[in-house]
Amino acid sequence: MTDGMSGRREPIRVMVVDDHPMWRDAVARDLGASGFEVVATAGDGEQAVRRAKAAGPDVLVLDLNLPAKPGVQVCKELVAHNPALRVLVLSASGEHADVLEAVKSGATGYLLKSASTEELLDAVRRTAVGDPVFTPGLAGLVLGEYRRLAAEPAPPAQEAGRPGAPQLTERETEVLRLVAKGLSYKQIAERLVISHRTVQNHVQNTLGKLQLHNRVELVRYAIERGLDDE
Repeated sequence: MTDGMSGRREPIRVMVVDDHPMWRDAVARDLGASGFEVVATAGDGEQAVRRAKAAGPDVLVLDLNLPAKPGVQVCKELVAHNPALRVLVLSASGEHADVLEAVKSGATGYLLKSASTEELLDAVRRTAVGDPVFTPGLAGLVLGEYRRLAAEPAPPAQEAGRPGAPQLTERETEVLRLVAKGLSYKQIAERLVISHRTVQNHVQNTLGKLQLHNRVELVRYAIERGLDDE
């Protein structure tokens, strides 16, 4: 299968984590029927960590309210284990504190359970290619949190990982500037008149050069250097 948004030839591998069996099964069924490969499901946090490490999904669709281990902890552990993992939180809670905690733990996106099946399927596709996906109204909140984090001093270990100033190309810097402004990969591609895949490649190259792991760290880096104001 070729995914229209990412050009992938393999189906996107997805794992669904939720403590409500009917909801979990329904989401997994909808994903499977739409061409995704559901590689695992789990009903509690401990099980989720164990099964995700074994199954190696591209995208983890994760509820926050889990028995045994909370969803944010599951997210934190699995992203630390595999920085390439994309996490889409699917939660009944739209509380700002929950959204911000999920983002800080490494989630790529946050969708409310009130979303339609079509919105969920689109969100999983976009999450798989690294786009930040948020229920309308939450994106601005998250960008504000990026800015707040950028105002804090970075942990010493993080700075130690990047001695000197890495050399980014002009186009990488341009993409980084737009990422810091909160634009999605699709919006960046349209703005710069380049393909979605090219934007992805620039972001991945920049992450590698800066020794960063995810979009949160990338935006923080850019805002610290004032790129969002240019």
